[in-house]
Amino acid sequence: MADKRTIRTGGTMEAAQTPEDGRIENSLRPKKLADYVGQKKIRESLKIYIEAAKGRGEALDHLLFYGPPGLGKTTLAGIIAAEMGVNIRITSGPAIEKPGEMAAILNNLQEGDILFIDEIHRLNRQVEEVLYPAMEDFCIDIMIGKGPTARSIRLDLPHFTLVGATTRAGMLSAPLRDRFGMLHRMEFYDVAELKQIILQSAGVLGVRVEDGGAREMARRSRGTPRIANRILKRVRDFAQVRFDGVITEEIAVTALDLMDVDRLGLDHTDRNLLMTMIERFSGGPVGLDTIAAAIGEDAGTIEDVYEPYLIKNGLINRTPRGRVATEEAYRHLGLGAPGFLNND
Repeated sequence: MADKRTIRTGGTMEAAQTPEDGRIENSLRPKKLADYVGQKKIRESLKIYIEAAKGRGEALDHLLFYGPPGLGKTTLAGIIAAEMGVNIRITSGPAIEKPGEMAAILNNLQEGDILFIDEIHRLNRQVEEVLYPAMEDFCIDIMIGKGPTARSIRLDLPHFTLVGATTRAGMLSAPLRDRFGMLHRMEFYDVAELKQIILQSAGVLGVRVEDGGAREMARRSRGTPRIANRILKRVRDFAQVRFDGVITEEIAVTALDLMDVDRLGLDHTDRNLLMTMIERFSGGPVGLDTIAAAIGEDAGTIEDVYEPYLIKNGLINRTPRGRVATEEAYRHLGLGAPGFLNND
């Protein structure tokens, strides 16, 4: 069943990557729930939901995955389609600009199909309202004509499953959020899980990785599988050119240091953010927009990409007055205790 699944992409989701990048990334994605590493509670729940839906011969209920980027939301949507033996249509919130575009997508779905909408919180309100009757009653209302002669025609839709993904669940409107039957928060991965992912990906890529090398790359992957795979590909290049192609712990450390990724997985932007808070704003509190202006980065990117991991590792805190650098941040950067810098 899974081999009959097709993936139809829409929008501009792949505009930022080359076809080769897309091919490699897709090859590293697990195709079955049994091969998916991490998110144990979500996996166990999905296994039950999928088995129950298949037993009843029904479409799966609508699902929402939320959490920081790179944790496997798109991968899970593909796995659900494979396990259910149905097609998946992939698009993104910003790509659907008009209600008619959403209506066309919904009208082209087949019975049991999965519609995956990435960054679903970025749907505009008019487009979102088309989803309400589609999700609840599996129908859409289309207006024919204009002015006094306009009339509404109701079209029945096949029973489908909407899988939404968002990095900002708080920005979803309550009417849309309440129409999802299952909501799952994606958590950061631990080192053991990331190490397993790296070893699996190394097998797909044909790369020899020693245990110590995989562990070191996992430690510096920010709890994120996407970053783990990206690091693996870059360290592979380093090992191929400078050494014999085998990724040892020593080679991983050397390569990651050259890539400016430290032992916690922080890169130049992370450290620049922390140093700016400490040196220019005395450790805070400082507002998000002020930090963004100071380091020349988009506030949304800081909040979605950088901040969750820094908060998870206890390097910054959110307070009602703004962001504050913690003592752990000072220690990690080799500075003195909060209140002064060690310039010795």
